[in-house]
Amino acid sequence: MNPNQNRTTMTEIRFLLARWFLAFTEPRRRDERGDVPGWVLVTVMTAGLVGVIWGVADDQLRDMLRSALNSVR
Repeated sequence: MNPNQNRTTMTEIRFLLARWFLAFTEPRRRDERGDVPGWVLVTVMTAGLVGVIWGVADDQLRDMLRSALNSVR
């Protein structure tokens, strides 16, 4: 193998690695409209979790609220 060929290959490899690095670290353009389906999913999942927790711990939550209100009197 010719030393000049090796140098060319190393230069090409460095160039490709630099391009790869810049492609993954370059700031991406953001869409100003936002991610509506993502926010809808987050909202629905939050409502679902609140419903499940409320259903499971309803009595305990009522007792905690009642106790807190009684301690204020």
